[in-house]
Amino acid sequence: MIEQERESVILYWLMQIYGIGAVKIRRLYQAFGSFETIYNIEESRFFEEKILSMADCEKIREAKSHFGQAEEKYHMLQERGIQFITMMDERYPERLRPMADSPAALFVRGDLPEEDKPCAAIVGARNCSHYGRDMAEYLGRELGKHGVQIVSGLALGVDGAGHRGALQAQSPTFGVLGCGITTCYPPENYAIYEKMIYCGGVLSEYAPGTPPLAGNFPARNRIISGLSDAVLVIEAREKSGALITAEFALEQGKEVFALPGRVTDRLSKGCNQLLLNGASLLLSEEEVLDFFSLKYQKKLNVYEKSINGLAKHQKMLYSFLDSEPKYLEQIVKGTGLTVSACLNGLMELELQGYIMQTASLYYVKKS
Repeated sequence: MIEQERESVILYWLMQIYGIGAVKIRRLYQAFGSFETIYNIEESRFFEEKILSMADCEKIREAKSHFGQAEEKYHMLQERGIQFITMMDERYPERLRPMADSPAALFVRGDLPEEDKPCAAIVGARNCSHYGRDMAEYLGRELGKHGVQIVSGLALGVDGAGHRGALQAQSPTFGVLGCGITTCYPPENYAIYEKMIYCGGVLSEYAPGTPPLAGNFPARNRIISGLSDAVLVIEAREKSGALITAEFALEQGKEVFALPGRVTDRLSKGCNQLLLNGASLLLSEEEVLDFFSLKYQKKLNVYEKSINGLAKHQKMLYSFLDSEPKYLEQIVKGTGLTVSACLNGLMELELQGYIMQTASLYYVKKS
């Protein structure tokens, strides 16, 4: 046990050295068999074995003077509720192991996706349309109801909507961060971040305190696709992070689904191109459930059961709304309810995922 912890401490220290990433760490480990050996060996050997450059060897040599500080930070992780799960750990995700650039370790708050349950990534544009946001939330919720774990990057737009949908179904959802595990980026999704820790988890290959640098996000996308059995691209421009995730997925042998869109819509160009290149057509949750070979239960049955459980005022409000936005004053007149009763009922329906606000005090049914 002491020996195993020593290996973890050295790996933690090694991961803090700028320029020594997942691929280099894996090569070192494969060549020398343990992190203790890597720490104790003469650094020039790494160059002789053609694993690292002389510049990298010098970085490791210099970093040894800071080993004590790294060790202290390592021992503080548990106090902060952070798990450090290394590639030597049995808890390390099996889906990531085949990757040539799999992370050497993960910082985790909450849980990791269960190995024996299907997992789908929902990714797409940050500046998505209302339609894209609705579809991501809908798919996250409906797939979650059928036991599919949802993975994404906790970004604005499609990512956050996918997570939110899963949480509405009280289904585990997992956010892969492009910064340290204690930083919620973007801060606008902090409420989702907090809920995920208790209904799923958040994870990162970057140490606590690492800022959300632009270069971190393309790298984190390989983990999003790696943890998933299928990647669902909701909206994407011709050049976007979502397409990078899809490329990783294809390289990893994962299934890619794309939501079609109008040919004149910039947000749909990436998805339409994926479809032209052979991605699976995504029209509803059924295509994904068929892929997972899950027994599909008709949405109508699940949906009607939920609606029947609503309070009388909520049912009245829900029946009055449709796909066109209605202003609060219209709703008050149309239902005969007081302003207070309307606001309370609308808030409950919105929290439960039945309706949404398209603008301040304008409400519509969700499809």
